[in-house]
Parts: sequence; C-alpha cells; structure tokens
Amino acid sequence: MKKIKLIALLLFGTGVALQAQELDVNLQIRPRFEYRNGYKQLLQEAQEGTSQISQRSRLNFNYKQEDLIVKLTLQNTRTWGDVVPAATADKNGVAVFEAWAQYNFTEKWSARMGRQVLSYDNQRILGEQDWGQQAQSHDALTVSFHTEKQKLDFGGAYNSTAENVLQTPYTVASYKALQYAWYHNQFNEAFGLSFLLLNTGYEYANADAKLLVDYKQTFGPYLTYKKGKIDTNFWVHGQTGKSTDLQVSAWNAAANFNYSITDSFKAGLGYEFLSGKDTNDASTVIKSFNPIFGTNHGFNGYMDYFYVGNHLNNVGLQDAFIKLNYNVNKWQFALMPHVFLSAADVVTPTEKLDSYLGTEIDATFGYNFKKDITVSGGYSQMFGSKTLEFIKNGDAGHTNNWAWLMISVNPRIFSWKK
Repeated sequence: MKKIKLIALLLFGTGVALQAQELDVNLQIRPRFEYRNGYKQLLQEAQEGTSQISQRSRLNFNYKQEDLIVKLTLQNTRTWGDVVPAATADKNGVAVFEAWAQYNFTEKWSARMGRQVLSYDNQRILGEQDWGQQAQSHDALTVSFHTEKQKLDFGGAYNSTAENVLQTPYTVASYKALQYAWYHNQFNEAFGLSFLLLNTGYEYANADAKLLVDYKQTFGPYLTYKKGKIDTNFWVHGQTGKSTDLQVSAWNAAANFNYSITDSFKAGLGYEFLSGKDTNDASTVIKSFNPIFGTNHGFNGYMDYFYVGNHLNNVGLQDAFIKLNYNVNKWQFALMPHVFLSAADVVTPTEKLDSYLGTEIDATFGYNFKKDITVSGGYSQMFGSKTLEFIKNGDAGHTNNWAWLMISVNPRIFSWKK
C-alpha cells in the first residue's frame, strides 16, 4: 500500500497539492470457459466442436482534480495456453483500452478527448461490446451538454495507420472518419426520447487506384416508457449514403414490452426487423442493415449467429422473442426463446426457400458470490432449418449448442482522496 501511495504522488506531483484530488484504482480478472458446438455457425457433417478458456485482465486508473477527470485502462485479452511458439510469454501483450481526459468547462458543458467508450441508449448502434473480452473503444473527441432532463453529445474521430508523411491507405478494418450527434430528452419520469445521427466514412481505392472516402449515415429515434410494472422501448433506424461507391438503403425497427408480474419475476416479448437483400437480387444497392458498432451479442440470440462478425450484406433478419427473468436473493435466472426468419427472400438456383431460419433457446444464470465476485453462465441451443443450412453452409440436423461459465473478479485495490 505504501508503494501505491508513492506511485500516486509521483504520477500527480506535489504542485497541485492545494487542489482537491481523487484517485481510484481497480482491477478486473474475467476468465470465461466456452463449449462451442455450433456457435456462430452450423456444424457441418463430421465436424466436432471445441472448448477453450479466454480471459480479460484490466487495470483501471480513475483520477479527478477539480474540473479535470482522467481515465486510463490497461487491458490484456488472451486464451489460456495462447503463447509464443517455443516460449512461455503471452503473445498478446498489454494494450490501452481507454485513455482519455475530460474537462468540465461549466456544470453543463464538458469535453473529452482520447480513447474512450461510445455507448448510447440500448447500445444497438453504438456500444461497448463488453461481452467480447477485448470490448470496443474509439479514439475520439466528444463534447457534451447535460442538464437535468436533456443531454446532447456530439463528436468525431479521424484514423490513420501511423504518423505518415505521404497519403497512405487506411487498411485497418475500421472507419477512416466518424462524426455523430446524440440527443436525449427525459420528458417526465415515464417517457424518454433519444435521437442518434451517425456518419461513418470508409476509405477505399477506386478503379484508378485513387483513395476515396464514402460516407454512410445511420439515424433514428429511440423511445422508452417506464411506469409502474410496465417497461417498454421502441426504435427505428434508417441507413443511407454510400459504401465503396455503392448506394446504401436499409432500415431497422424493433419493439419490446416488459411487465413485472411480481417483484422477482418479469416477463417480456419483442420483435426486431433488420432489412436484407433477396439472394437473387442483382442490383448493386446495399439493402442489408448493418448495426455497425452495436453490442450485437445482446440481440438476436446469444449464440451469435447474426451480426457478430457475420451475416452482413445478407438476407436480413426477423427476430420474435420472449424474455423471462427471475431474481431471488443473490441469484438471477433468464430464459429467452427466439424465432428467426429472413427479412428478404432466400432463393436457390432451383427453388424459393421458406423464410423460417430456426429457433434458439437461451438460458442464463448469475450469482453474486461476494461483493467483488460474480459467477455467471448459460446454455443455448439452435434448432436450425434447411434455409439456415443454405445461408450458413452447415448441417441443421447436427446438435448445435453452446455453453459457458464466467467468473468476474472486480476488486478496488486503492482509493485516495484529499
């Protein structure tokens, strides 16, 4: 503990000793076992699933001095046993997940610069993707205006591969530039409305090898209503603009209704539509909606068959589901069946297939073992159709299931205030 205090003094010096300061340091160790037997894709005949343990290790520094707030998060993500060949060192190393500074100009206005998480509303379009061990952050500048009932955030990012002296293609599988604006108004205790406008530019080389950036716009409202035992939300997103010189015209809409039957038991149902493109559509227009930076693991089934690094520029999706949640003492249980259908026609060279893709059953649990330790896990199974076989190129008759168990340890290791 004395060493940590000494480090704190060295980091922040004594020149600001007369100003109020706070430093909080916490740690996260999060290993997760997974049994993947048809996870993300249907297994093909004679294929066998696999198991592994992944782990996230994080060290978070949170510092505050008057109107200045600074955060630094160091992170290592790895699979147990994933080491440099013929060595014992972890080949993944330590990366910076967050590194930002925020200055509060007034009680309402602030600005934040550096690597940060962009997360809004239900995280359908912009989210942290916390399920993924590596999660998601952005190198960006954001400006915020917040009152008691209204919030306005706007910001942008501009990415390069290095400190170049000549024009260099941005070859990373990410955007070249990004601008966004998000507005939220909490009209009363029950009703809230947000609107997001996101503009993303992706760099590509045209036929003349000239580097160009095309911009795609994603926009729409998100509404919530919470009163008494009722908890509902609804959203609509449009997507337009261009991508690699192709026109974009896609959309997404969803509605969720939840009702607290008792203090411990909540039931809900919902439906989501993500536009797609017929498999025999020869046009160049991109009609398939892309959630872009959303926390997609939290939508459309936990087996990640759709929109988690897959199912882009495809036939879209319809997802009808039920959610049952039961909480008792330190335990949380959930059961979520999903029925999936394509949003566009699936046509083979010989026939038009049924739009039904399959049914997935997700069951999860959580247990608050101690103050800083939680245990969670789950089991999922996909009952796929012949149409899903055609899209995923697998065997729906195979037992396609997935199970996981995760332990999250989140201790605060140091806290200092003066």
